[in-house]
Parts: sequence; structure tokens; C-alpha cells
Amino acid sequence: MSPYQINQSEKFRCPWCLGFEEYIKYHDEEWGVPVYSDKVHFEFLVLESAQAGLSWSTILKKREGYRNAFAQFDYKQVADFPDSMVQELMQDSGIIRNKMKIEAAINNARRFMEIQANVGSFTSYIWDFVGGKPIHSNIKSIGEAPATTPESDKLAKDLKSKGFKFLGSTTIYAHMQATGLVNDHLQQCFRHQEVKRMAK
Repeated sequence: MSPYQINQSEKFRCPWCLGFEEYIKYHDEEWGVPVYSDKVHFEFLVLESAQAGLSWSTILKKREGYRNAFAQFDYKQVADFPDSMVQELMQDSGIIRNKMKIEAAINNARRFMEIQANVGSFTSYIWDFVGGKPIHSNIKSIGEAPATTPESDKLAKDLKSKGFKFLGSTTIYAHMQATGLVNDHLQQCFRHQEVKRMAK
């Protein structure tokens, strides 16, 4: 029996998700699924930038707090947040109370809309960095998963040139994994093939 299974009847899962039920649900239903919605991409950009220096499990537990604090991840509303909103959000225990990260989320909403204005959609923009199709890895242990790739380096560099903040290559690669630009489910994980079938 694998250490990544609780018992013989359990499906084999990537080991990083086994900490708590919400984490398993996220792994089973969302992580690695190709995302073609601008709103969902913005949500993950906010959450991934907030994660910098922290664990994803910490952010996942505060996801609902972020949803409430950042207008249900409506980037148009977030882009219009006044400067006074930063201090208000600094008092919100439902999110990570880091001023620079809060400011980055608001800034990134504005930069996000600039990309939309120039390209048509953020989805089209970001998928271009992987040739429009998910990259399916064939890793057998989490130790084989890279922290960055040439694609994440290029995307992070381009986002930085456009004024985005708190989105370095490591953070961007995590975003690519979460939103299905990369399928980094372990080969043995039951979701690897399921996610592969979802890809356009």
C-alpha cells in the first residue's frame, strides 16, 4: 500500500494534499484543471501572490476571506479600490495582512485589465506561453517537480515588464500548475489522466 493512500480503497493522490479535507478536495477538483476564465485566473493570481513566503495550505484556509475582501475576485471592482481600502484591508483577519501584498493585488487588477484591453483576454495572453495547450509532465515524485521552468521564467519576466508585482517565476509556476497550464499531478495520481482528458 502506498504511503499516499490512507487505506487500500483510497485513490492514490499527490502527497502534498493529504493534510486536511479541504486540501484533498482542492486537489481532487481544481488543481491542474485547465482554466479558461479570466476571473478564475485573477483569483489565483491574487491567492498565489499572497502565498509568497507562506504555504498554500495557509492561503487555502483563507480563500473565503480573500473572496470577501476582494469583491468576489471581480478584478474591475478591485482595480477601482481607493487608496483608503489598503488600510481597511490591513484590519481584515480573513486575509494575510501584508501591506505590500494587498497593494500588489490592487495594482495587479489594473495591470490585468490593461492586458485584456491590449490582447482581448488574459486567458489568451497566458495560454500563449505554453503554445495554447497544457504541458503534461511525467513526474513520479514531488521531488521531481521543478520550482520554475523556462515558460514560467518568460511569463514572469513579461508580467514584471507590464508592472505586475509579487509574481516571480516560482509563484507563476505555481499558478501554471494550479490553473492547468501544466499538469504536474504525479503519474500514479488518479487525477493525472483525468486532467489530461480535460485538456483542449
